[in-house]
Amino acid sequence: MENNRYNNFWRRLAPSVGLFFLAPLVGEYLLGNISIKDIWALPFLAPMYGGGALLIREVTRRAGRGWPTLILLGIAYGLLEAGLIDQSLFNPSFEDHVLQDVAYIPALGVSAYNALAFIVGHAVWSIGTPIAIIETLVPARRTTPWLGKVGLLVTAVMYIAGSVFVFRDLQREEQFLASTPQLIVVSTMAVALIGISFAVGRKPQPKIDRQTPNPWIVGTLSFVISSLFFGATENWVGVAFKLLLLALMTAVIIRWSRCQGWGIPHRLALAGGALMTYAWGGFVLTILLGRSETIHLVGNAIFAFGAIVLLIIAARKTHDM
Repeated sequence: MENNRYNNFWRRLAPSVGLFFLAPLVGEYLLGNISIKDIWALPFLAPMYGGGALLIREVTRRAGRGWPTLILLGIAYGLLEAGLIDQSLFNPSFEDHVLQDVAYIPALGVSAYNALAFIVGHAVWSIGTPIAIIETLVPARRTTPWLGKVGLLVTAVMYIAGSVFVFRDLQREEQFLASTPQLIVVSTMAVALIGISFAVGRKPQPKIDRQTPNPWIVGTLSFVISSLFFGATENWVGVAFKLLLLALMTAVIIRWSRCQGWGIPHRLALAGGALMTYAWGGFVLTILLGRSETIHLVGNAIFAFGAIVLLIIAARKTHDM
């Protein structure tokens, strides 16, 4: 009896733990921004990344909302992380990288190119993709809360504590603090996005009399669009191109999601296409960062292989439904 209770407890907790660690693994390690040599940092990153993803997922599902709310909250998360916590949005030499020379907006003190890359990157890859994959692995609990009130409170505390830890750690290293107007603008935008996220999608959109494409087509388009977004040239043309890709993908997803037959396999395909972009992008970023030791590329290969295996497992789940 005790053993069954123990097993049931961990089975209930597994999706939360999985999301808690998958978010930083995708958002930083698969991307190649952090090397496998620094895998020891995962428990220190998980409270901010995983705690944020889990908090967004739980709040969205408890409110009975869907992916529009989830993605908008993900964008708010990206704003808060890049603008308030690590302040990479404003720091001209974040981690010794020159970030403000590309498509610079003097009035805001930001690079439009990097702002898009950071904010959308967090919303899609740190939040949306891990949530979609973990929810696919537990189809019976896909839209229900995974945590109780205590668990939700603990998650919120972990997210705040993790964010404070990252902020203080980077302050010691970077010795940079954004201006008060910059911090106010980011905070205001994040609060506005949170409000908007719960204002949209109140009424389900009527279905249209058209069959949705095969999930393979959805996944291929997701991979192509996200790859083009990832590899866009670092100038104002690249900014315009990224915005065009975002508008195109948003319009297509809204259209397809209203078609007959849209479901879990299609959402997984969207996440899978984005995941595979980071799988190849991790090798590129590792090279661009000048990491020449073999261990770094070996790490990229391990994370990419893990991403593929995870997608295969999730895809098999969709066939069992």
